Amino acid sequence: MVLYIQHELSYDRFQEKGDRIVRMIMKYNFNGGEANQGNFTSAKVFPTFRRNFPEVESGVRISALSRLVKYEDRLFSEKRFLYVDSTFFQVFSSFVLLKGNPKRVLDQPKVVVLTESSAKKYFGNDDPIGKILLIGSSQEPFQVTGIVQDCPSNSQIKFDFLGSFSSLGPHEDTYWNANFTTYLLLKNEASMPSLQAKTGPFMKTEMRNDPGVMIDFNLEPFFDVHLHSAFDGFEPNSSIQYLYIIGLVAFLILMIACFTYINLSTSRSMERAKEVGIRKVSGAFQGQVFWQFITESFVVSLLALVLSFGFAYFLLPQFSVLADRNLVGAQLFQPEILLASFGLLLVLAFLAGSYPAVLMSRFQPVQVLKGSFKNTSSGANLRKALIVFQFGISVFLLVGTLVVKSQLHFIQNSRLGYDREHVLVMTLDPKLIGKIDLVKSELKQNPEVLAVSLAYESPVQIKGGYGLSKSLDANAQGWTVNANPIDDEYIKATGLQIVAGSDLSFQDLKDAEKEDDKKNYYHFILNETACRMLGWKPEEALGQKVFLGDSRPGEVKAVVRDFHYASLHSKVEPLVLFPGEWRSTLIVKTTGNNLPQTLSFLEEKWKALGSYRPFDAYFMDETFNQLYTSEKRTGQIFSLFSGIAILLACLGLFGLSAYAARQRIKEIGIRKVLGASVAGIALLLSRNFLKLVLIAFIIASPLAWWAMQYWLQDFAYRIEIQWWMFAGAGLILLIITLLTVSIQAIKAAISNPVKSLRTE
Repeated sequence: MVLYIQHELSYDRFQEKGDRIVRMIMKYNFNGGEANQGNFTSAKVFPTFRRNFPEVESGVRISALSRLVKYEDRLFSEKRFLYVDSTFFQVFSSFVLLKGNPKRVLDQPKVVVLTESSAKKYFGNDDPIGKILLIGSSQEPFQVTGIVQDCPSNSQIKFDFLGSFSSLGPHEDTYWNANFTTYLLLKNEASMPSLQAKTGPFMKTEMRNDPGVMIDFNLEPFFDVHLHSAFDGFEPNSSIQYLYIIGLVAFLILMIACFTYINLSTSRSMERAKEVGIRKVSGAFQGQVFWQFITESFVVSLLALVLSFGFAYFLLPQFSVLADRNLVGAQLFQPEILLASFGLLLVLAFLAGSYPAVLMSRFQPVQVLKGSFKNTSSGANLRKALIVFQFGISVFLLVGTLVVKSQLHFIQNSRLGYDREHVLVMTLDPKLIGKIDLVKSELKQNPEVLAVSLAYESPVQIKGGYGLSKSLDANAQGWTVNANPIDDEYIKATGLQIVAGSDLSFQDLKDAEKEDDKKNYYHFILNETACRMLGWKPEEALGQKVFLGDSRPGEVKAVVRDFHYASLHSKVEPLVLFPGEWRSTLIVKTTGNNLPQTLSFLEEKWKALGSYRPFDAYFMDETFNQLYTSEKRTGQIFSLFSGIAILLACLGLFGLSAYAARQRIKEIGIRKVLGASVAGIALLLSRNFLKLVLIAFIIASPLAWWAMQYWLQDFAYRIEIQWWMFAGAGLILLIITLLTVSIQAIKAAISNPVKSLRTE
């Protein structure tokens, strides 16, 4: 768990200039409406800021795209292809360039830098420098100019290819078309506040010719992105809250282990009492006895540490899969890990061994040798407190696990407002988009294919931001909305529900795609939230005139029921669906029957229609699950270590129940002679421990409720914590306690009373 936490905290820390790098977060609204924001900017931002602000030393724009890459007979669809400025290696100087000049490898159009793994994948052992790769569906030739070391696992920026940004061609000189991620390299870390203060006034001046429009930028420290940002990097972010949770669980497990050791040690005190008595009679001082037991604690802890390193080394690959992180055994032997482990060993050995050492070193030899020690109750209250603490932690972790699992189940089974099962998603290139009618008709030949739609984004995650208004008048109120260009089959393919109006028609697509853009007319589909925002009921909205931006006039044709087009962490926001350009995501809805045969059919058709690119389809469910990677990972880790914590607590309980049985062995013998049953004796010995578990449950339940209520606040849509979660945790612990204690209780109850009584 410490390795995992260390890995997360180390994200991007290898970047030498990371403390001077900031990510640009764009904020915008229209006519005073609610602001929208995201980790995107236009291509204009970086050069403008570098020219106008002395605080900016450099920067880089990044566009992450999927690209076809071909060399001779090797053809792959590469998911981690980044287009970056020539300043990339100036800003991110800790990415190690193995071949090539960092200032020149990306300073020309149509050049590309490969990672070591990608170079080997395409060129084997040959030197790739100067060779030509064919990039994209149009197979444009790119020359290889450099080789960079593979990205570290703790980098938010991961790539296999770096293409020159100039290869994308010229971009409009505008703050809109925000399709890029922009990082600025400041001259020094202290200049960030002054630059942030200047950004707002500067952007007001820049937007003076656009009345009613507000654009501003927040500067986000590069090191904060992975754990503290609401906006993902080039992979899903984690959360500092989850690290706190995992760190707390690790600490609690250590505490349970310490208390278990104390309980087991004190339960053996009867067996070692005579040993201590004889040592003292032979001349041993109290301090010598104390340090004897501390030394034993140290030896046991040292052996445990060695074993734990062995187990961790061999089990780390499995834990890496569970945690979805690339953790390797070599990390265990870092000097700081070894030193911290040994320091922890000393502390824990002393803390865990102190109480048993003090208890046993205080034995009075006369009493011990006479046998009176057997009836002492020394330390009983402390042992009870430790049991309460251990099982309190177990209750806390069990309730936490049940709540996390229930929230994840709620996410997986919520009515999202669209169909995501058995829906395939593919990315089309301009060649296939140009013959989309043929693509659709070919795929629909299979009766298992219900609908085929071409859109900009699937309903799982829609990010495009636009301005919406009822009039183009300069003083008219405007709103910020998300919007998604779709076609006439999108509603059918995604299962969205129309509550008023009718679906788009093929003619609606034609009306929005005229040769003269000024003659385009749009038919819009609003969600219920957008409808309410505009002050209309669904039926009232139909036929109303609206403008999406200043270049898309049209009218409302339909209203769809609200659906979750973002994570359940966020509330449903206003959304507009419209027929438009930039569509590249193909959505294929199937019946779900005969999926293997359907996939084979789709692949065959794909090869016939686009033989120049591999078939690369995935289910919409996969995209949905990626939204909750951190939650799933935390839930799995919580479940595993909750089980470990309960097991450790039961070991302590097992030891104490054995101790209790020994202390009352004569009583049990007398009760059996007088006719007591095995069940009655077992209940007698179990009763006190059940009371302790009940006390632990009463103490821990409010704390667990508060902690999980706090965790759930991060979700806009969440479960309510139910009574059965606490009842379930209590019942599980009750059963475990009965099983643990009953083993010793029954063993004592079925023993021959004659043996226990005649030893007196």
